[in-house]
Amino acid sequence: MTLGVVIGKFLPPHRGHSYLIEAALAGADRVAVIVCERADDPIPAAARAALLRELHPAADVLVTPDDIPADEGAVTSRAWAERTVALLTPRYGAGPDVAFTSEEYGPRWAGFMGARHVSVDPARARYPVSGTAVRADPWGRAEYLSPGARAWFVTRVCVLGAESTGTTTLAADLAAHYGASWVPEYGREYCEKRLADGPIEWTSADFTHIARHQLADEDAAARQAGRLLVCDTDALATSVWHERYLGRPSPEVVALAAARAYSLTILTCDDIPFVQDGTRDGEHVRGWMTGRFREVLAESGRPWLEVRGDRESRLAAAVVAIDPLLRR
Repeated sequence: MTLGVVIGKFLPPHRGHSYLIEAALAGADRVAVIVCERADDPIPAAARAALLRELHPAADVLVTPDDIPADEGAVTSRAWAERTVALLTPRYGAGPDVAFTSEEYGPRWAGFMGARHVSVDPARARYPVSGTAVRADPWGRAEYLSPGARAWFVTRVCVLGAESTGTTTLAADLAAHYGASWVPEYGREYCEKRLADGPIEWTSADFTHIARHQLADEDAAARQAGRLLVCDTDALATSVWHERYLGRPSPEVVALAAARAYSLTILTCDDIPFVQDGTRDGEHVRGWMTGRFREVLAESGRPWLEVRGDRESRLAAAVVAIDPLLRR
């Protein structure tokens, strides 16, 4: 059985990469795809590898450090050849039989491995795109990206706040203003279902479930979104709700919140009247929660903005902060 290999940064994976991998899958019995990883990559290697596995389930996707000096011609090609053979031999019993690339270094790299080289559309005629070009203008080249890859370039804005402070109203208003998608608050849906069976005895597991479900809903929406996705709450908000009901932080929920990034987080102030909708029970802690949100946002290092006043004033302040994000 022939073993083929493809190597690259895939930063991000695009249709040209998929064309190369599909050519390898058609030209070899088994194919290993090696993703190169640097600590300063704007998209984590694990995320790129996961998307490649999703797009090409027949390929064996591996990750290796991108720690070999570049632009040294044969020296660099030899070093990567040795790395490739060392990476594949324990898995397959030998190095690759054939290497597939669209790059000038391909024949050198393959030669040092004793492998045959197959050049796949080196002129990029089939898909005139590169990772560098996508990173420079992702939405100008969105046609070359899968939904999963496009999701990395969506500007995500989170709206959070204490109970009855207008978070959902602002999220809906922002989505309408920009013609954007928005992600509803899963915790409210969860709470309403639980209350149908009687008073809720909250546990940490409830909040972990809510946070994970909220993030999953957000990620699913990002795959279908345009440039902007508005998120009505997030895991950071869920962590404060955990404190409100259980009196202590949840390490699991805090970790989920720390792993998620937003271009902007908007805190809705408690300067509007509390409205009882039949399920709310937090009027007495609304001020405390607003203050706690200020604290955790300041500690998080996130870019954030607090909005006050009536509905129109809040929307106007949010738009002033979001417009520059969409022009970047």
